[in-house]
Amino acid sequence: MIATIPLQSTLEHRVVKCDVSWLQYDRMIRESDKRRTRIAFDQGVLEIMSPSRLHETAGSFIGRMIETFTEVRDIEIAAVKSTTFRREDVQRGFEADESYYIANAQRVRGLAEIDLSIHPGPDLVLEVDIGRSSLPKFGIYAALRVSEVWLYYGDRLRVFVLQVDGQFDEVPGSRVLPEFPISEIPHWFEKIQELGETKAIRAFRSQETARSSSVE
Repeated sequence: MIATIPLQSTLEHRVVKCDVSWLQYDRMIRESDKRRTRIAFDQGVLEIMSPSRLHETAGSFIGRMIETFTEVRDIEIAAVKSTTFRREDVQRGFEADESYYIANAQRVRGLAEIDLSIHPGPDLVLEVDIGRSSLPKFGIYAALRVSEVWLYYGDRLRVFVLQVDGQFDEVPGSRVLPEFPISEIPHWFEKIQELGETKAIRAFRSQETARSSSVE
């Protein structure tokens, strides 16, 4: 029997199911509407999260910032967004808000499917955690060899890097995108309210173009 624990906040809805088999998880993945849910699986414990509008807006905008930054800096990436990453042998899987291959972009370019038993995990995963996840995911990310995780809590962005011992340590800045202005995230969300998303991204592009030119 699967035990179900509903977890609600004013922002979004989460359900945790315990004693879930891999086959049950696989079926849920195949039947899910990825536009409306994110599913994480950790050795029999499954979380289904329905993101709020605020959650989706935050993830999408930070994703646009990443893509704008890498375009301006001429950094090749492979955007894999909320692709389902999973490995049956370690009994873990996740769907991020945004995810990217950067150092390993060339290794996955052109692949119709990514097999984590053969290919590397994403270099960067973004997770918006406004409602606070009930399922800690660092064990999932470590098992699936995610290099770096960005967690956005609604007021700040925190960066965690996978260490050689398999643990994630918080660091002040990104290792995969070392010049990305992590500390400026709150400022750019204020700009959304002032200017709207498109004009805010244009302003961010202008800033990063100027910064890039100044170091050349």
